[in-house]
Parts: sequence; structure tokens; C-alpha cells
Amino acid sequence: MLRSFRRRLLPVAALAPLLSLGLLTLPACSHYQLGTKARLAFTTLYVAPVENRAMLPQTQAVVATEIRDALLKDGRVTLVASPEAADATLRVTLTGYEREVAVASSVDTGLARKFALNLRAACTLTDNRTGKALFTNREIRVTQDAYTDSGQLQSEYQALPLLAGALAGKVAHAVLDAW
Repeated sequence: MLRSFRRRLLPVAALAPLLSLGLLTLPACSHYQLGTKARLAFTTLYVAPVENRAMLPQTQAVVATEIRDALLKDGRVTLVASPEAADATLRVTLTGYEREVAVASSVDTGLARKFALNLRAACTLTDNRTGKALFTNREIRVTQDAYTDSGQLQSEYQALPLLAGALAGKVAHAVLDAW
């Protein structure tokens, strides 16, 4: 009889430390809140058409779409269609695009196998109610690798949406983070 009691008690005794650990951590999780408590200075935002001063044709639409998507996914601001209806206006200017050779071919060092594509933008966020700039010409840089196995032009064409998405994420953070 003592043996059967011990057999039943052993699994319960093995679980006791895990149960006590679980009971201790539950109260800590009850106060957890997703997101930030910081309030933005605006609730509606107008994203002006992206200006392109970089030597990267037909990029404005892709970048603008990615920026709007990133801001919508966050959900802290409502995007509006005109600056008159917005509390704030975001202006983004693409200022530079460069490619750097990251890896050369082992057989021909003059032949690039991978490029590092760099895209730069300047962002300005203005409070439409006061006319005050919340930040001006904040530089944002992103880099994306492009492998030239399928050709340089094709690899850069395929990397453009990735560059735009990375840039949009950083722009959204600049706009939505507490400054």
C-alpha cells in the first residue's frame, strides 16, 4: 500500500515546482499591454505624394504604397485623402540611390556577383493645426542585397519592392515613435 501511494505521489511531486513557477508568473502577465502608452500629437495623417530626386525611375508609387500600408498596419493613425482633413502631413523625398559591389566573382574580380543597393530618403512631418514641423528632413537609409545571377537589371528590379518595404517600415517608425 505504501508503494502504490508513493507511485501516485511521485508525478505530483515532480510537477509541484512547475506549478508554483506558473502561479508566480501569472500576476506579472496580467498588467502587460501591447503597444506604447505614448500618445501621438495627431490622429489623422495625410501622406503627400513621394518626390523622387534619386536616379531611380518609377519608384514613387511603390514607396508611397508601402508607406501607407505600414502606417495602416500600425493602426494608431487614420490616413486621409487631403491635407485639409489631416492633423499632420508627411512628406517623403527620395534623395539618393547607390549600388556598391559587395562580392566579386572569384574568376573575374571585375565582375560583380552581389551588389548592396542603398536608398536614402528625407522625411518631414508637419502639424497642420499649428504649422509647426514635428521633424524636418529626417534622413532614412535602407540597404538591400541584389545577387546578379539572373542579371543585374533583373536583380535590381526584384529588389526594389524590398527596398521600398524596408524604407516604409523605418518611415512609419519615425512618424509613430515618440520623439
